[in-house]
Amino acid sequence: MSETPDTRQVVVDITIAAPIESVWEALRDPKLIETWFGWDAPSLAEEIKFIFLDHAEADAARRVVQFGEWEGSSDAIELTEEAGGTRLRMIRSGGAPLDWDGVYEDIREGWVNFFQQLRLALELHEGEERRTIYLSGAAKPGVGEPSAELGLDGPVAYTAGRPYTAALSTGNNARGLVWYTTHFQTALVVEQFGNGLIVVSDMGVSPKRPNGGGSVLITTYGLSAGEFDALEAQWKGWWDERYETATPS
Repeated sequence: MSETPDTRQVVVDITIAAPIESVWEALRDPKLIETWFGWDAPSLAEEIKFIFLDHAEADAARRVVQFGEWEGSSDAIELTEEAGGTRLRMIRSGGAPLDWDGVYEDIREGWVNFFQQLRLALELHEGEERRTIYLSGAAKPGVGEPSAELGLDGPVAYTAGRPYTAALSTGNNARGLVWYTTHFQTALVVEQFGNGLIVVSDMGVSPKRPNGGGSVLITTYGLSAGEFDALEAQWKGWWDERYETATPS
């Protein structure tokens, strides 16, 4: 008798320097999920309820959150205790093989981004509230990918955990640590954003993006209302000159 092939694939595999109980709580309490998942939007609370409560089953004993099937595949979050923290893995069962260096796939890249936001929240900002700015869309003719337009050199130029400085074309001078990179994403801790995070995604050319395009997610901590509003206006003005703003889904 032939064995059934193992179709599971690793979507995310990171270690968070926090106790497993803290990570588990941050995956199950809707108010805590708001501190790392998605971005500021009127629909955020309903999206969290839909994804994490209505269409997920939690096994507290095994520290596993199993999500429902979608388009022939299903994802599960698995936590295990590791020296110095908690290992978080998202495992996908079924579905097409993951292509990490080819076509940008929103759901896969989104999970990578959000779980790194979770790591940021627990390691640097536990108990703090965040405010976010999200910009996404296709590039206008003659405009490059967001990382190039910002004056960054793309993910290959950065090493996670290393310090950096960057003069962004928005007028912001950024410094801090490189948080993580993937083939599509450059994520930098920015001291000027209250040790928040900027994640720049280069999504590449597609039928929806004939000139390329991407997104920027900025997470801020501790800014006054005036400081945040000024930052948001600055970035939206910069973005609208170069990209067709997409309606978030």
